[in-house]
Amino acid sequence: MSEVVMKLAVVSDSHWRTVADGRELVGNLLTGPFATADAVLHAGDLVTPDAALLFAPLPLYAVAGNCDSGSDLPTRRLLRFGRWRIGLVHGWGPPAGLEQRVLQVFADQTIDVLVFGHSHVPLCRRIGSLLLLNPGSLTAGRGAMRRSAALLYLGDQDVRAEVIDIDACQQIV
Repeated sequence: MSEVVMKLAVVSDSHWRTVADGRELVGNLLTGPFATADAVLHAGDLVTPDAALLFAPLPLYAVAGNCDSGSDLPTRRLLRFGRWRIGLVHGWGPPAGLEQRVLQVFADQTIDVLVFGHSHVPLCRRIGSLLLLNPGSLTAGRGAMRRSAALLYLGDQDVRAEVIDIDACQQIV
């Protein structure tokens, strides 16, 4: 593993109806696993737009999910952190075929990491040189067994990620 240059907190599917719903959880994340993060990526379904304020003072890069109706967030983003290109999208439709659908969103661009949500199921795997990352859901639901988030480590030579069980504070993927 190369030297870590940047650490990104990665979340999705918070589904909070009010800011108060997420205040304690985000506070615990910011003083726990996200304490040394440089920024936060949110792969959609914030539901309450003001929930983005909970992650301050960290910069937040977010996209709209299917439950973010009326949001002014983009549906996809191409982010650049140093030499690394990260595609960020929520996802849509049934679980079967989700990976293929989100991959198509960035098929015309070269990316190193593809972050997506929607399924509430954590995933961290490589397809060739591409790292595919779904942090799961901050609030579980939809059949998810646990609340989860991810940490994305951008190194000087490589990139890696880990998905963590928020409640057990341990790596699960």
